[in-house]
Amino acid sequence: MDTQRLILFVALSFISLMLWDAWQLDHGAGQPQLLMQGQQQVDQTFSVPEAPEARGVETTGGGMPTVAAPESVSNGQPKVVIESEMRASGTPIRVETDLLAVIISTEGGDLRQVDLLKHGQDSAHKDIPFRLMSEGDQFFVAQTGIMGGRGTEKGSYPDHNAIYTTEQTSFVLGGEDELRVPMVWHDDAGGVEITKTYRFHRNSYKIDVEYHVENRGTIDWKGGLYGQLLRNDQTPEAENSFIYTYTGGVTYTDSDHYQKVDFDEMAGRPPIRNADKGWVAMIQHYFLAAIVPNSNQKPTLYTDQQSSGHYAIGAILPVISVPAGESGDLAIQLYTGPKDQGRLESLAEGLELTVDYGWLTFLAQPLFWILNQIQDVVSNWGLSIILLTILIKLVFFKLSETSYRSMARMRKLQPRLTTLKERYGDDRQKMNEAMMKIYREEKVNPMGGCLPILVQIPVFIALYWVLLESVEIRQAPFMLWIQDLSAKDPYYILPLLMGGSMLIQQRLNPAPIDPIQQKVMMVLPVVFTVFFAFFPAGLVLYWVVNNLISITQQWYITKKIEAA
Repeated sequence: MDTQRLILFVALSFISLMLWDAWQLDHGAGQPQLLMQGQQQVDQTFSVPEAPEARGVETTGGGMPTVAAPESVSNGQPKVVIESEMRASGTPIRVETDLLAVIISTEGGDLRQVDLLKHGQDSAHKDIPFRLMSEGDQFFVAQTGIMGGRGTEKGSYPDHNAIYTTEQTSFVLGGEDELRVPMVWHDDAGGVEITKTYRFHRNSYKIDVEYHVENRGTIDWKGGLYGQLLRNDQTPEAENSFIYTYTGGVTYTDSDHYQKVDFDEMAGRPPIRNADKGWVAMIQHYFLAAIVPNSNQKPTLYTDQQSSGHYAIGAILPVISVPAGESGDLAIQLYTGPKDQGRLESLAEGLELTVDYGWLTFLAQPLFWILNQIQDVVSNWGLSIILLTILIKLVFFKLSETSYRSMARMRKLQPRLTTLKERYGDDRQKMNEAMMKIYREEKVNPMGGCLPILVQIPVFIALYWVLLESVEIRQAPFMLWIQDLSAKDPYYILPLLMGGSMLIQQRLNPAPIDPIQQKVMMVLPVVFTVFFAFFPAGLVLYWVVNNLISITQQWYITKKIEAA
């Protein structure tokens, strides 16, 4: 097998590996099911909460969402009536911090809308905040509530259908570091008052949801806090339709660690299960919403497809008891924001894995760390990519040198190999025997140009996912016409430069003897140019710089060997 065939093989293998990696991300290949049949059922007396159908589909003239009213509860089991005419309504509460603009409804205290103020909608509308959660076509809301435990009186807990009251409907974070949004729910018959408080923090996407229970009744109050993320299966419109990333549910537990639960799995309605610790999330490209119980709580995780057609993933916390005449507290955490690894890692164990680098995470995370360190110094992500590319080339300098030396020696043998082709014609057996004899005499390894490249392929793929998945690079400008490294080059200049660099590399490599291989090698730069024309500019920038460094190194080594 000659060097040109090996180069072609490496190129096709690299493309195949990237496609296979994308397929794994899509189908969660090699990952066990989140919720398996036959697992121990949770030892509590409530069911998975059900959300009303058509929540938020229509609004009144004042912009207030209109939803179905909850039916009476019985035996601690929350029920919901799915009605054709929606009759209950909640008042929107508007909250703005330095990073978030959200709408909370007094019905259930649901988080109905989340805008990320520091992240633009897309490349063409950077001044419009990105909307992560809403009740629109891409339905996505966060719900928290309390369900009754054993012995709870009828109606003595507020699930996500309960109606809260509030003294004001607008909150803005001022000079303080924390903003509290309280809402009150009363059970007059049972003598229970519950205050649900959203606590927002400066420079944070974490939201604390706290319940304070005042039991002024004559019997003990029992209840368990739950939180769930509810969305439809519509994939958010990608800024680059050529790039696929996973949208769906994920979970993390101490036993099974990070796992994906796609919408088809949620539709299977698997049984709920216990976990010593863990969290659940709905993720999409660059962003996520997560429900994170405190580390000392033992949640019950579940997934479900609601009767409305929406998909839910959630966590139920253990039931607590509040004796008559006393008070108690329940709490859970939400995260609604970008996949910022630093923020996620500090919030919960394993939450940073939602930045989905696929099966090469063990390589991708160190690469991102280095890239981030460079960015802290140069303050330009494009320049950081260039410097990281140079560092990677330095690490693999010796391997590349071995590869280029082998190619240079093969190039020197090219006239003799061409003569063999003319001598033996179509007798491939004799021709191969003669070629191997020449290789032995000249001490040239025909595989020497390929193996060093194969060793580097996992690093290249890992860096590919770093540049694709890292939200820090989203809408990051470089210079001149490249004002968004996560979007394709608007003028296709970088893809053309990459295609041109491939042509130069081919001229430095030994020319193929086989005419068919010659035609394939001529077409390959064109194919890659078209292929990369739709890739994010940051990825193409990496390949252009990598090729230019490789050309310089290969040219120097080739000239040195030819002169010798």
